[in-house]
Amino acid sequence: MKLAILSRNAKLYSTQRLVQAGRDAGHTVRVLDPLRCYMQIAPGKFQINYKSKPLGGIDAVIPRIGASITRYGTAVLRQFELMGTYTPNNSDAILRARDKLRCHQLLAGEGIGLPVTVFGDNHDDTADLLGLLGKPPHVIKLNEGSQGAGVILADHLSASRSVVEALRGLYASFLVQEFVSEAKGGDIRCFVVGDEVVAAMHRQAAAGEFRSNLHRGGEASKIRISDAERATALHAARVLGLEIAGVDLLRSNKGPLVLEVNSSPGLEGIEGTTGVDVAARIIAHVAARAATQGRFRPAKKVRKARPARVSKV
Repeated sequence: MKLAILSRNAKLYSTQRLVQAGRDAGHTVRVLDPLRCYMQIAPGKFQINYKSKPLGGIDAVIPRIGASITRYGTAVLRQFELMGTYTPNNSDAILRARDKLRCHQLLAGEGIGLPVTVFGDNHDDTADLLGLLGKPPHVIKLNEGSQGAGVILADHLSASRSVVEALRGLYASFLVQEFVSEAKGGDIRCFVVGDEVVAAMHRQAAAGEFRSNLHRGGEASKIRISDAERATALHAARVLGLEIAGVDLLRSNKGPLVLEVNSSPGLEGIEGTTGVDVAARIIAHVAARAATQGRFRPAKKVRKARPARVSKV
């Protein structure tokens, strides 16, 4: 299989692991910076050039598109899709996951558990908006933040109002959620590949911090998830159309709640914590799906001759 990984930095842990796992499995792997891809769009004709040369013959693309380049990165990915290239996370699925408001609406529409969420635009409605949410603490999130950036915990109603007014003054898109106190600053990252949760870890926020992201000093440990948590993670990924996803769950008195669905989940934390070769699982899934779609023919395995048995006298 000829595999491309869309990534701005070939030295990132996740990108390197996917390259290594792909080559270990006998595939040809190339890392492409999406910002160096440029496209020709014409009726019935789609072409991508990369560093002055046309790209062709690629069987599958694994997108590792950061939040800062969502618009252009998904446009490049969509071009590959129009050229008939298989991808486990298509451009529309990434856009659904990247927009927190849209993501929550889609998940709630399928009856998936979420923290109570409110969203509004006019400052005249702020008091009633927060009233719909209930008593603080409140969690205020930028709509397209990642890795805990743009997430604020407001302990008092006056603080919630001040933050909301400040963000509106900056014309920022945000939403406000209930604070699930029984989670005690912890969440669960479920790594979904296809129709399996291949690995899961518990992340606990550092002292004095409410965000459990490992980039924020959170600590991770291996965890055994419940059937309900597994089903919720798989359902959330399926609703958004993601074959590869990091689904973050909170353990609440109401059962598992989806906190976020990440379309480009990192591998370093989950592999280091669980010991699972997640990169190899991703490559195996992508190869199987690409072969099913007729993108390439997997090489036949050559059986090794077994040594003859010697009977004991």
